[in-house]
Amino acid sequence: MVVKILMIDDHPGMIEGYKAMLALNKQQHSIEITEAYHCEQAYHLITDPNHATFFDLVFLDYSIPPYPEQKIYNGEDLGVLIRKHMPETKIIMLTAHFDTIRLYNVVKKIQPNGLLVKSDYRPPQLIEAFEKVLDGEIYYTPLVTQKIKQPLFAQGLLDSLDREIIVLLAEGFQIKSIASKMNVSEDTIKKRKSKIKDLLNIEKGGDEDILKECRSLGLL
Repeated sequence: MVVKILMIDDHPGMIEGYKAMLALNKQQHSIEITEAYHCEQAYHLITDPNHATFFDLVFLDYSIPPYPEQKIYNGEDLGVLIRKHMPETKIIMLTAHFDTIRLYNVVKKIQPNGLLVKSDYRPPQLIEAFEKVLDGEIYYTPLVTQKIKQPLFAQGLLDSLDREIIVLLAEGFQIKSIASKMNVSEDTIKKRKSKIKDLLNIEKGGDEDILKECRSLGLL
């Protein structure tokens, strides 16, 4: 069986490493690789109608150079795009991030077939993920499984908008730029921040207090 894979990563050396590992797959699949090194290049490959059913699998890194003209800032945004334009294509996301909020956002927004934290696997696990995903199974590394069970998320207390605000605060964005990026009003962001502070039992304080409490809970 020939498996057609789109690999999206801004480090060519990583792609070469993935190729070498996948060549050792036990099912002896032949691999055909198409490479993309930034969001703009990936965007055009994903949205090309000729590619709607072309790729069996996408290996997708989380942190890659953005394409702001199309509001594509990272692998998470590309994952949403893949689900829209390539609904039959399986996704394995690889990330160096292991904060709970990002991992939970990826699971909720993309529902990847595989999600691997780079510090949480070795080559045999990558091959195992590849083979299981092709067989229709879901493969998450242990750290992912542990993180996404966080009670604030499992109980629906922090929704997708709240989580996105916390991530952007952690990246240094202020209210005005957060509102612009999320396409909502500044008042909406202010109200959401108040809600987040209430949930985290923060009576007084600003953004740093929110981030400090999130870190203490293991959310960041």
